Amino acid sequence: MSVNENPVAVSFRNVDIIFGDAQAEAVQMLDDGHTRSEILETTDAVLGVADASIDIHEGEICVLMGLSGSGKSTLLRAVNGLNKVTRGKVLVQDADRQVDIASCDSQTLRHMRMERISMVFQQFGLLPWRTVEENVGLGLELAGMPLEKRKSIIHEKLELVGLAPWKDKYAHELSGGMQQRVGLARAFATDADILLMDEPFSALDPLIRNQLQDFLLDLQKNLNKTIIFVSHDLDEALKLGNHIAIMEEGRIVQYGEPEDIVLNPANEYVAEFVAHMNPLNVLQGSSFMTPLADLKRDGDDVVLDAKGHYRVKLNGGDIPVSASFDGKEARIVACDDDTEVNTLADDVLVMAPASMKMRWNIEIRHHTGWPVLVMDGDQMVGVVGDDEIYGGILRQSSLGQDNGK
Repeated sequence: MSVNENPVAVSFRNVDIIFGDAQAEAVQMLDDGHTRSEILETTDAVLGVADASIDIHEGEICVLMGLSGSGKSTLLRAVNGLNKVTRGKVLVQDADRQVDIASCDSQTLRHMRMERISMVFQQFGLLPWRTVEENVGLGLELAGMPLEKRKSIIHEKLELVGLAPWKDKYAHELSGGMQQRVGLARAFATDADILLMDEPFSALDPLIRNQLQDFLLDLQKNLNKTIIFVSHDLDEALKLGNHIAIMEEGRIVQYGEPEDIVLNPANEYVAEFVAHMNPLNVLQGSSFMTPLADLKRDGDDVVLDAKGHYRVKLNGGDIPVSASFDGKEARIVACDDDTEVNTLADDVLVMAPASMKMRWNIEIRHHTGWPVLVMDGDQMVGVVGDDEIYGGILRQSSLGQDNGK
């Protein structure tokens, strides 16, 4: 099931956030169409966010991204009330009700912060005089949870992030990546369903950062949290996000799925971001495949490559029933993103979902030597081979050159 079909967990509705004393005058100027710089010059008020409206579904990772000062962190911090909303609503689902963080009372806000929403900061925020175990349990301790119950939860979360053996260490004894994992464990300890992450990996070395991105994606498969993640790095956003909101001067200028943003940038600002991105983790097989209708037919065979070596037979419903290489029969197997590609033999034709990213199509092609069948459910809709892979890379390079003009 797509995350788009899940209930909405967080909804921003026409959110304006303005910092400064001249709120009414700044709002009027905003309504009159004045820019952020004009509002600042006239009122000395800073426009943080303007008319932000998006829905974030349960179980998805939504990435807010943009240049420094674009408003991404300002919008994120409205979800737990750290930034006060000037106008609009921030609706957060809480059991069978929606809570408007922008207008709820202090008792409700405290409940939401303690039980529904957790936050992971860029600077790990570990207390240096407390051990790893004590840092992870800080929120539970402040909530008044008894020590024995607290310890059980802390141990569970440290096991989750692979730091149980380090529970008695202090922050200065840990690497940066380990410290950030302590921050994750602390956020998970409350069992909050909504996790706010404000550039949590940006202070880390690229290798550690990449490892933690993979770590977060692996955790998400099991935890299924609703994560709002702030980043200024497009490759990170494209790797992590189910949806991405790109912000400029406080406004959301494009919101959508990663592939759509890469292939259809809304304006020059977005085009600049996507101009030099790596297509391997973004483009799906359906975007660069050769469609079934364009493949050559030879009797009952569908020919999968230009030289006619690789062939597949389909039944009347376009479902693959047999495959062959130069007349020699081969097995047909189904794969998805969780398949260990290096376990595939060199005599199999792989059926992959249309959503499978280019990187995995390349890996499958490399390990099996066969093209990859692109599937929509049980039906074949296209094929990915060397020509399609090269074409996808070259097309993205061309887009980058055009956007960079």
